[in-house]
Amino acid sequence: MTAVIETEQLSKRYGRKTALSECTLRVPAGQIVGLVGPNGAGKSTLLSLTCGLIAPSEGRIEVLGAPPAGSAAQLARVGFVAQDAPVYAGLSVAEHLTLGARLNPSWDRALARRRIERLGLDPAQKAGRLSGGQRAQLALTVAAAKRGDLLILDEPVASLDPIARRAFMHDLLSFVDELGVSVVLSSHLLSDLSQVCDHLVVLAGGRVQVAGDVTELLSVHHRLRVDGGGLDGRLPATARVVHTERTVAGSTAIVRSTEPIPGAERADLEDVGLAYMMAMEAQR
Repeated sequence: MTAVIETEQLSKRYGRKTALSECTLRVPAGQIVGLVGPNGAGKSTLLSLTCGLIAPSEGRIEVLGAPPAGSAAQLARVGFVAQDAPVYAGLSVAEHLTLGARLNPSWDRALARRRIERLGLDPAQKAGRLSGGQRAQLALTVAAAKRGDLLILDEPVASLDPIARRAFMHDLLSFVDELGVSVVLSSHLLSDLSQVCDHLVVLAGGRVQVAGDVTELLSVHHRLRVDGGGLDGRLPATARVVHTERTVAGSTAIVRSTEPIPGAERADLEDVGLAYMMAMEAQR
């Protein structure tokens, strides 16, 4: 499958602080890719490198087969919504669309106008007076109407209420179906990502902990209750315990195994993501 983002040993340092370390990834085209990790994991750094906003300290990155932001044509192929869905508070909804049309040669006026009407946004309303969900939808509209090949969203729903988040995710699925665009969606809300993403990348401690097709990842990760005897003798020889969590109700292990494990349940996406993040946190 064609890759929209490909990195090899990609690293970014700010002085003595390493934000991203030896990141090697191949992000497939035509999918919604969930990028998850705790605060400070390196998610925003990776997305900023992808957009060409910053340069790597080491390693290689290609976006849509070329260096990120290497030309005007390359920039036109990538839409980006940064954290908090930034819009210009002093500009009206209509002025955002006018600005988008002037800056983007492939601007889809019909798409932008249709979405604004469907969302019930007043074209004369200043963006600074919109709700958080409306601002996020306006930012998504501007990015999508650019009609690029890749849409990058850096935690656009983090500050939204559950209803607004669900509406945003629903519209994201519609964009993928209508435009055939590839999407990379960064979030720490695994429950939201489980509704939409086809591919998962888990970052923690500035490193990739696991990456792959969601269906394949779920097929090899299992949730297993740990009794007093532990896991000795219960796991196939090739199995690996990713993380064990102890609670008042008992202990539960997330195990990676291509072989079936008697008594285990299939882990969900939240189980998988949290297990790798917590395993990394336990090592620090």
